[in-house]
Amino acid sequence: MDVFYSFNDVGFWSMVPAMSFDSHERDKIATFARVGSTIGGQIIGFVIMPMVLFFSVKQNGGTGDDRGWFIFAVIVAAISAITAIGVGMFTHEQKSLLRENKEQTKFKDILKILVKNDQLLAIAMSYLFFTTGQTLLNSFELYYFTYILGNSKAFSILGGLNTVVGVISVFAFPLFSGKIGRHKLFYGAASIEVIGALIFAFAGKSLALVLLGAELFFIPQPIIFLVVLMTITDSVEYGQLKLGHRDESLTLSVRPLLDKFGGAVANGVVGAATVAAGMTGGATAATITAHGVSIFKIYMFLIPIALILVGIIIFALKVKLDESSHAKIVAELEQTWGKQFNKGGQDADAEEPAAQPQPGVTEIPAPVAGKLVDLKDVKDSAFASGSMGQGFAIKPSDGKVFAPFSGTVRATFSTRHAVGLVSDSGVALLIHIGIDTVKLHGTGFVTYFDKGQHVEKGDELMEFWDPTIKKAGLDDTVIVTVTNSEEFDFDMLKQAGTEVTNKDNVLKVTKKDQAAE
Repeated sequence: MDVFYSFNDVGFWSMVPAMSFDSHERDKIATFARVGSTIGGQIIGFVIMPMVLFFSVKQNGGTGDDRGWFIFAVIVAAISAITAIGVGMFTHEQKSLLRENKEQTKFKDILKILVKNDQLLAIAMSYLFFTTGQTLLNSFELYYFTYILGNSKAFSILGGLNTVVGVISVFAFPLFSGKIGRHKLFYGAASIEVIGALIFAFAGKSLALVLLGAELFFIPQPIIFLVVLMTITDSVEYGQLKLGHRDESLTLSVRPLLDKFGGAVANGVVGAATVAAGMTGGATAATITAHGVSIFKIYMFLIPIALILVGIIIFALKVKLDESSHAKIVAELEQTWGKQFNKGGQDADAEEPAAQPQPGVTEIPAPVAGKLVDLKDVKDSAFASGSMGQGFAIKPSDGKVFAPFSGTVRATFSTRHAVGLVSDSGVALLIHIGIDTVKLHGTGFVTYFDKGQHVEKGDELMEFWDPTIKKAGLDDTVIVTVTNSEEFDFDMLKQAGTEVTNKDNVLKVTKKDQAAE
């Protein structure tokens, strides 16, 4: 069960980078997933024994019998199966040209990938110390209530509080991460966690101080988990840029692996600590000596706090990947794909063959209404230089983008600001809305197509809200380029400065062989 739970855990969280490329959207997805896992993890403390006892024939002093435990296990198994199948059926991956750049990772390459992706390695090392310290202290809490406070029943109070504040903490994550950024949120959460551990360590037999310290220690844990998860998720694109291919499942398997390691360490340490402190056999709070209490507190507080501090230091020194740098990485990846598309090539894993231009003449109308602009005058060197292909630009007067010819959608982008079409005659066209609009993470853009869809001339492809682009201080110029330009000759049918609509032909594209004839 534990082994296959790990497989399930890896698969579940590996879907986050497959559902969106936008850091903020990933925050929201992971937040709702974590709310579910927090409720599920904490509510079990309330329902397990009532359910077991309800189905038991013999109460056995409140522990239930085999029948009760068996029925409880059947219920858990059924819920697990139904919800897992539901996730598989109703969660949809995002189809994107960027996600096609992947390859089968061999076992011998795993360590190499982890080492070369320095940001994945850095966040993994930081979280290794965090999760070990957190799990260790959490694992000692029941022992503290039983053998230090002498009030094991009060542990249910802590469980109830954890359920409520855990959900609140998770829902607060996207709010704070959007306003102050993940890195600042991480430092704030880690600081609160350390303060909580210190209050807990000096709480003694005061239930109020114990609960205060335990809650301050617990509240930041879901937030730190999400910061780490989102940083690991964003390292998928970081690794893709650095290594040349995606490793979604491998990258996302790192976090469950570290949690398993932390749990294994905690299990071993807890066993050794309780024996050393005399918390075995028929021991009670009254029989634990002062020396035993001191030993126990070293294991429960000193070691975890030291581990957490090491994790903070590693994060501060080595983890540089944040939302801003991730947006730049995605933009660079999309430009890289644009250049590959420019050459008429496709990734080895792509299903569609490369475009094969056919002899003939294609007249390309403006995909959007506005004033025609010479391509060399746009404020983007990659387009202005012609390295992204020949074409034209439009200063838009409308936000509707139409298909300039009948063809197939071949390139889609996560941020919805561009689309790559291939005409039925083999002309590969990139329509790019605005300059640096990748920074908007798709805000203000709506698309009406899917990758691989065949569209007819005049079909509406996209809409964009121009005020959103301008409010962000960005250029709204629509750029249109033929990305397999080396196959064609070009003639402009309209001059720069002319007002055009989607009915006006702007560019004539002629196959070079046809032109030679």
